[in-house]
Amino acid sequence: MSSTPPLAGGIQGPDALRPLLTTVLDALHEGAALRGGPLPAGGPDAVAARLRDRAGTVLPEHGTGADEALRTLVTALTEGAADPADPLCAAHLHCPPLAVATAADLAASALNPSMDSWDQAPAASALEDLVTATLAREVYGEAHDGKAPADALVTTGGTEANQLAVLLARETTRHPGPLQLLVGANAHHSLARAAWLLGLPDPLTVPAPTGTLDPAALDEALTDLPGPKLVAATAGTTDAGLIDPLPEIADVCERHGARLHIDAAYGAGLLLSTRHRARLDGLARAHTVTLDLHKLGWQPVAAGLLAVRDPADVNALTYQADYLNADDDTEAGLPDLLGRSLRTTRRPDILKIAVTLKALGRTGLGALTDQVIDVAHHLARLVDSHLGFELYDTPTLSTVLFRPRGASDETIAAIRRGLLTEGRAVLGRARTDDGTLWLKATLLNPHTEPGDLAALLKLVEGHTTR
Repeated sequence: MSSTPPLAGGIQGPDALRPLLTTVLDALHEGAALRGGPLPAGGPDAVAARLRDRAGTVLPEHGTGADEALRTLVTALTEGAADPADPLCAAHLHCPPLAVATAADLAASALNPSMDSWDQAPAASALEDLVTATLAREVYGEAHDGKAPADALVTTGGTEANQLAVLLARETTRHPGPLQLLVGANAHHSLARAAWLLGLPDPLTVPAPTGTLDPAALDEALTDLPGPKLVAATAGTTDAGLIDPLPEIADVCERHGARLHIDAAYGAGLLLSTRHRARLDGLARAHTVTLDLHKLGWQPVAAGLLAVRDPADVNALTYQADYLNADDDTEAGLPDLLGRSLRTTRRPDILKIAVTLKALGRTGLGALTDQVIDVAHHLARLVDSHLGFELYDTPTLSTVLFRPRGASDETIAAIRRGLLTEGRAVLGRARTDDGTLWLKATLLNPHTEPGDLAALLKLVEGHTTR
C-alpha cells in the first residue's frame, strides 16, 4: 500500500474525504463546547497561549497523521474563534455562513479550479459567466436599446471591488489630468487607500452631517472642479448602516459630468427584498457598484463582486500572457479569463454563491434580509424603552448604535473590552460626526431571538454599573 497521502479530487477523492470530514465536524463541535460562548475568554495573551499549547509543534520531524492533525488544530482554532453564529457575536459585518454555502465551498476546494485560464476551470468559468450576468441584471436590469448587458467581476470583497472601481474610472476617462475622487465623510476607508495605491490625488471629502453624503455640498464641491471626477457614494455605511440619497447624488453627478460609483457592499442585500428594495432606488444609475455577499448574503469569505454598467469598461483589465491566454487560443474560442481580475490564481468563489442562489431563491434570501432588519428594529425598541440606554437612531439596515446614558467615552470603550475579555459578547464601536462614541451591534444572524437581545443589553448594563 502506498504511503503517499490521498488527494481530494478524482474518483477516489470523496472516499478519502469522508472520514476526515467526520473528524473535522467532531472537532468543530468539541471546540465550540470548550469555548462556551461567542468569543474565547481571557484576551489576546490567554488566547494565544492556549492556541500554542494545543497546537504544539506545527512542523514536527515526523508527521502526526491527518486525523490527529485535523482534530488538534481544528479544535484549537474553534475554541479560540469569534463565532458569528452566536447571537451575542454582533460587532462587525461578519456573517454566519449558511451551511449550504459552506458545503459548496468544500467542493470548490476539492476540485481546486484556478480561475485564470479556461483549461484550469472549464465549467467554473462558464458558471461564473452565468452568475455574474444574473447579479449584474439585479443591479442594472435588462439591457435595452441595443446596449450590451451589464457585467460583474468577482472580487475578494468590498475593498477589492472599490479599488477596481477607482481603477476602471481612471482607465476609462477621456479627460486630461488626474482623476479626482470625491467621497463622503462616511465613506469606507478602502476608497482613500485605492486613490493612494493608484497614485491619484488625495480624495476630496464631502460633508455627511447626518451620516449620509450631502448632495448640496457635493454640488458645491464639483462646481468648477477641473479634470475627470469620480464620486463614491455609499449604500450601507460601516458605522451605522445608512444609505446615501442615491437619486439626488446621481442627479448632481450627471449635471457635472462626474462618474458615479456606489459602494453597496452592505446594502446590496436589499436587492432581493421586496419590502426594502426601494431603498436602493438610484443604484442602477451608477457606473459601478460594489456588492459583498459575505455580509447580507451569508457566504463564507470571500464573496465580493463589482457590477459594471458598461461592459466595455472591463476591457481596461485586458492583459495577455501567452501561457494563459495565447492569441491563437482566444481566436480559436477558448475564453480569456485573465482580464476578469487583477489577480491571477483565484478560487471559484462563484460556486458557493450559485448554490446559495439556487437553493434559497430570491424569496429565501430576501426573507433572511428582512429577518435581520426586523431583529435590528427589535433591539432598537428595547434600547429606546430602557431608561438606562440612549439610541442613536432607528436602524436603516441591521446596525444599531446605542450607549449607556450618561456614560463617558472611556467607560463605553472599557465596557466593550470587558465583554471581549470575558468572552461573553462581541460588540463593535462607532464614533459619530459629533465625536460621540457608541456601542455598535451589527445583526447578521437570522436565528437571533428576542431573548438574545435582552441578554445582550443585560450584559452591557452589568458592566455599566461596575
